[in-house]
Amino acid sequence: MSAAFPALADRLVKLANTDGEAQVHSRNWTGSLVLSTPGSTCRIDVMRGFFSVADVTSAPTTGINVTCEGTDAQWAAMLQHTPPPGLTDVFGGAFLGMNVNPRTLSADLHLTVRRLVELLRHLVNGTDPSPHVVHDAKPHGTFDAATGRYVHLDIDGTSHRVFFEEAGAGIGLLCQHTAGADARQWRHLLEDERITSRFRVIAYDLPHHGKSLPPSGTAWWAQEYRLRRDTLMKVPLTLARVLGLDRPAFIGSSVGGMLALDLARYHAKDFRAVIACEAALKLGASERTTHSDEPATGTDPAQHAAAMMSWMGATAPEAYRHETRLHYSQGAPGVFPGDIAYFSGEHDLRGEAHLIDTSTCAVHMLTGEYDFMTVEASRTAAEQIPGATYTLMTGLGHFPMSEDPKRFADYLLPLLDSIEGTLT
Repeated sequence: MSAAFPALADRLVKLANTDGEAQVHSRNWTGSLVLSTPGSTCRIDVMRGFFSVADVTSAPTTGINVTCEGTDAQWAAMLQHTPPPGLTDVFGGAFLGMNVNPRTLSADLHLTVRRLVELLRHLVNGTDPSPHVVHDAKPHGTFDAATGRYVHLDIDGTSHRVFFEEAGAGIGLLCQHTAGADARQWRHLLEDERITSRFRVIAYDLPHHGKSLPPSGTAWWAQEYRLRRDTLMKVPLTLARVLGLDRPAFIGSSVGGMLALDLARYHAKDFRAVIACEAALKLGASERTTHSDEPATGTDPAQHAAAMMSWMGATAPEAYRHETRLHYSQGAPGVFPGDIAYFSGEHDLRGEAHLIDTSTCAVHMLTGEYDFMTVEASRTAAEQIPGATYTLMTGLGHFPMSEDPKRFADYLLPLLDSIEGTLT
């Protein structure tokens, strides 16, 4: 955005009024959006999905009015063809000094504002704003390699009916999803023959997630859900034993990445290697990377899902980014903040990193550059774990396995080669 932005406003509202995504999410919004720099301001009014350019000197429309303020440099970076980490939208930019008011919006308003910035980026760069789909369908009637089933696991004296999918044969590879999501995030690994030809890939839903319902033997509806470290660690440990896995490898992202490090610290003899994606020794409330700046209430999973878009790679396929958002939006109320109780609470390996024995359990850390508030914490963790490896994944964000699986495989395959090479 620049002083010339008002000249683009007419084209922006015309585009928004015919854009499917903008229309889907703005249909219940009446109010205005103000975009501004110190030297330029533009206001766009919206009346239940109809956008129009407004006179900035007139009184704001009655309704929900959103203001996005930034410097010329911040807007210039955000409107580049490929924006840098943290500036893919104004909500990520809010962590880097931009002002968005109100900071927390409903999912639809959040996605509308985000889409308007995307449309503006397309106008500035002369690119096609049409939705970009992924042509990855298999021939009609083809079955995927993965098969799914349920297994009953006794964890802490409670019986859990846990769903998992698996494909392939060889070294066990347990896959843990991110907070509030489920194992669908790993669907691409399950179909990658470069992996399944050597590894038995198993992606499971934690209890309370996906198809793993809460245990019916407890009054779970009468107590607040909170994910605890010891219970969390027992899920892959118990599953591995029941499935007869001999010191499997483990991979996880976000909550799964934190879990990977905890498993290496406390259960090294049970795993030959862990791959920790988007992990750290500790990420507290002041270093939140996966939810909004406001406390998570758990009442609207779709709201948190919309916020996840800020942490995905700018070049990740659009279809996969929205698929990743879809995973989040289908989470049960209260589960996401309950997972964060572990992610930002109980997980804390500060002062213990040197106790992780990588000669027994190899530790590999992968962090996406667009997960910009985790990059340094991940690098620091790897430096403090003797023998750990660290790789910054360019172009990838907080959900590498689902937002851009092909690019993620380029980073993952060499690590799997090294794990296979240590088999004795």
